Amino acid sequence: MRRTIRSTPYRDARETWELIITILTAGGAPEARTEMSSVTGIVASIIADHCPQNAPIIATCEGPRTRFYCLYDDDALEADTYNESGLSHDATKGDWRVSIPCQDEDLTWVQAALKEKTSRITARNEADDVTPEKSEKAEASEGLVLNLKGLLG
Repeated sequence: MRRTIRSTPYRDARETWELIITILTAGGAPEARTEMSSVTGIVASIIADHCPQNAPIIATCEGPRTRFYCLYDDDALEADTYNESGLSHDATKGDWRVSIPCQDEDLTWVQAALKEKTSRITARNEADDVTPEKSEKAEASEGLVLNLKGLLG
């Protein structure tokens, strides 16, 4: 699932993260809301840096993955491509996780700051084109060997 959120100047970075929290915790998960709120300052700084413009914030759970992109500047004010509606599933069901894109020069401190508060919300380099699900698929298929002789013979 994809959601596109209007950020600055439509709403500030903190309000943007609070809206994402509201969307993710609409299933009634007060513990998840508390955990996500505990990193508001850290994530707001990442949102303010425009990181989720091209690399999404990715939320995973037992249900479908949700990707959050942000619109900025004129797009945040004028574009009609946003989708800030709720989800059709409980995004905090089971072992939920949130992966935040981050600029390379900030990655070390952001990862350390997040780790102090939660193990469920992590940061990744925004420049990496390997999203968490791609790397999981790559790991799962690493040992796969195709026997063409057996297949064709």
